[in-house]
Amino acid sequence: MPPPLLRRRAPRWAPEPPVELPPGRVVHVPGRGEYFVRDSGGDGPPVLLLHGWTATADLNWHAQYGALVAAGLRVLALDHRGHGRGLRTYADFRLADCADDAIALTEHLGTGPVTVAGYSMGGPIALLTARRHPGTVRGLVLCATSSNWRSPRIRGLWWSMALFRLWLGLAPYEVWRGGLRLVGLPDSATTTWMAAELVRGSARDVAEAGRELGRFDARPWLAEIRAPAAVVVTREDRAVPPRWQRALAVGLGAATFDSPGDHFACGEEPEGFNAAFLAALRHVGAVAPARAAA
Repeated sequence: MPPPLLRRRAPRWAPEPPVELPPGRVVHVPGRGEYFVRDSGGDGPPVLLLHGWTATADLNWHAQYGALVAAGLRVLALDHRGHGRGLRTYADFRLADCADDAIALTEHLGTGPVTVAGYSMGGPIALLTARRHPGTVRGLVLCATSSNWRSPRIRGLWWSMALFRLWLGLAPYEVWRGGLRLVGLPDSATTTWMAAELVRGSARDVAEAGRELGRFDARPWLAEIRAPAAVVVTREDRAVPPRWQRALAVGLGAATFDSPGDHFACGEEPEGFNAAFLAALRHVGAVAPARAAA
């Protein structure tokens, strides 16, 4: 008999998103490939949302889309390569390539300079967009993230990715659903959708993305970044300690805005997180004060 994690059970719910999502489409960027992007449209200031490790744009940001659109922003969110519906390529996963993907997409769409918001792994990618494409990034908002991911504890986790990749290859849905249960999320319509989003990713790329994070350290070049920046600190975060998040703000000379909740505050504490996130966007000039307060 297979172990419980590998037993396939019929889901009780369809994998429907818990909220209405902005229109999604595949965009062909000549010379780079095809990207899946959510685009709310409109003529508001564009904000580009970069999701975290293992996630998808929708899984990371679904509880923020509506608030950002209500604040008058044009919301853009793409799935990073190897994650969700993102680009599949033989090249090894590199954070710098994700940064170049994101900016190439905005240039293809003709948005003009964008405010870039990165969550967790999206933070390093956002920092790289500002470093590599300074004329295209008008502001940065960095959430639940750090400039340095090389601590022994974190690097040990990232370098265990070979075993993680093996498990994902054997039973991807069961691994993700079991992981959601381990962090206290019981079976429900929402977690059925979450597991379905997680299964979209490439086991190879997700594992390599973990190793890439274990190599990332932006501290030597943070001072090169000139875009106005703000940091949203998730106060009870056990994955990326708040002191790391505040150290990032110090290195950038950025203001901090506290959110309640742990590393998954964007989905578990959306009201408090959205208030901090909108305040941070207002601070870097992406949202007019009257609209942010509405």
